[in-house]
Amino acid sequence: MDRVAIFADVLNIYYTVYEKDHSHFDDTAFFKKATSGRQLLKAIAYATDRADDRRLRFQNILRKIGFDVRLTPFVQRADGSAKGDWGVAGTLDIVAYADRTDVLVLAPGDGDFTPVVGRLLGEHSIAVDFYGVPGLTASSLVRAATSFTPIDGSLLMPIPTTW
Repeated sequence: MDRVAIFADVLNIYYTVYEKDHSHFDDTAFFKKATSGRQLLKAIAYATDRADDRRLRFQNILRKIGFDVRLTPFVQRADGSAKGDWGVAGTLDIVAYADRTDVLVLAPGDGDFTPVVGRLLGEHSIAVDFYGVPGLTASSLVRAATSFTPIDGSLLMPIPTTW
């Protein structure tokens, strides 16, 4: 049984799924699919640290699914833009698990992760499975990964409409 480690940028997933499909990402279906037939070593969900009730409930749901939720500071810049980046911390976690796992699952990431994936595949006997939203995913990362799974269909949940 392959050992798997999952690294998910949950806010990136949320916004790209909403932008493309006007849907919610089904974190439970993703977790089940990524771990099916595999031994889970670690599942980390990265999010920004904004302590509003809705986000705290979401983080608790992720924990119940099986994720270790890691929070990065939310930074509001003077020009009004915002930043909540997990790139460096995520890369360190990914590299730390490269020697202990057979499969790394990444969901999603931008093209900045392409060199990391290339190096992991070149230096370790592992597979890198990448989940991403078609049309909003860095093609360099899709090409670099061992496999690409589109976030669509069974990984999406319709947003309830209220009247």
